[in-house]
Amino acid sequence: MKRRLLLLGSLVFIASNMVAFMHAWRFTHFTDEDGRHSPNPEQLSASHKLWVLLTGVNNPRPQSHLTPSFAVEDVTIASPNGPLAAWYARPDTAAPKGTVALFHGYTGSKAHLLHEAGYFRQLGYAVLLVDQTGSGSSAGSRTTIGYREADDVAAAVRYLRAQKTATSPDSLVLYGVSMGAVAIMRAEAELG
Repeated sequence: MKRRLLLLGSLVFIASNMVAFMHAWRFTHFTDEDGRHSPNPEQLSASHKLWVLLTGVNNPRPQSHLTPSFAVEDVTIASPNGPLAAWYARPDTAAPKGTVALFHGYTGSKAHLLHEAGYFRQLGYAVLLVDQTGSGSSAGSRTTIGYREADDVAAAVRYLRAQKTATSPDSLVLYGVSMGAVAIMRAEAELG
């Protein structure tokens, strides 16, 4: 009897760890499967709920479907994680007060920050909207929820400082939402 309980407990332990692994994998690795997230649980049949419970949700690669209402320059930034796609836009004023680099959150893209970028431009700042690794038009198909994305932040800062129109370090602002803020904090703390 003890042996059976031990065997059953071991099987439950292994199965629950396999399910946890599948959820973690699907959370951090984007897929191209039909391009949509799994529906809300209320919309799923019982068998589909069980399937999602065992294998994790469908997590499609974030895309930039919106287009800016202001003129942007398409920019490619070299990052240790692969090439990053970005949009650079100057303000309507003659000389920018500085530059704001914007970093999106989990399952987002640079297009999700167009509203904020518009406000920064109205305030007289140039903006750089970055698709982090695995999102939009950037390389990759996975995320580390801010850990390796900090390399993307550091690469964007290096890019801005290397430009002819680069602003002084005092006039460079990093703006992040959710995972973008995590990446900024890690880049500042560990990567300088």
